[in-house]
Amino acid sequence: MKLYGFPPSPNTWQIRALADYLGVPLEFDLVDLTKGGSRTPAFLAINPTGRTPALVDGDFKLWETLAIMQYVASKKPNALWPNDARIRADITRWQSWNLAHWNRDVWSAVLSERLVKKILNLGPPDEAVIAKGVAAYEKEAAMLDAHLAKQKYLVGNTLTIADFAVAAPLFYAKEAELPIEPYPHMRGWFERIAALPCWGVTAPQRAAA
Repeated sequence: MKLYGFPPSPNTWQIRALADYLGVPLEFDLVDLTKGGSRTPAFLAINPTGRTPALVDGDFKLWETLAIMQYVASKKPNALWPNDARIRADITRWQSWNLAHWNRDVWSAVLSERLVKKILNLGPPDEAVIAKGVAAYEKEAAMLDAHLAKQKYLVGNTLTIADFAVAAPLFYAKEAELPIEPYPHMRGWFERIAALPCWGVTAPQRAAA
């Protein structure tokens, strides 16, 4: 399998970390978003949306992070993506929340303004967009903190691929200026996730980020 992605992206990072954790072989191919790498004919033939990450496994092409995470986790039996319909539905619920609210409303908005614009030299941040994203963070982080007060991980007391998905953007909390400290249960959960060696093995260089 080959993953096409941009290392600093939380979506790319979570897939690489998951594959490393599970011991699933995954070749990596850099798509440099700072140089228009996702708009080349070669990449668009893999993912016509022109977004990273994308996966190629033989003649099978797959894009969208949620689908790729589930596919990679299906490569071998494991507790992160167990063969149980209810647990898989619960995992997918949290991955869907991550896409629709946590990532879209919070991290995509705030990171784009406070970090991506700086990387790509796209001008000053839009404070109105940031304010909306910060308000969304406060709402969603409070909900997440209350949920994690009742259990160790997102889906019960066992680590799953949902934890990888939701934790990934929190590695950029400092750059986004979104504080973790006011949410002790979320902070403790994130610290457990971040301590897994797979994140360090696959971490992007901060200079590149």
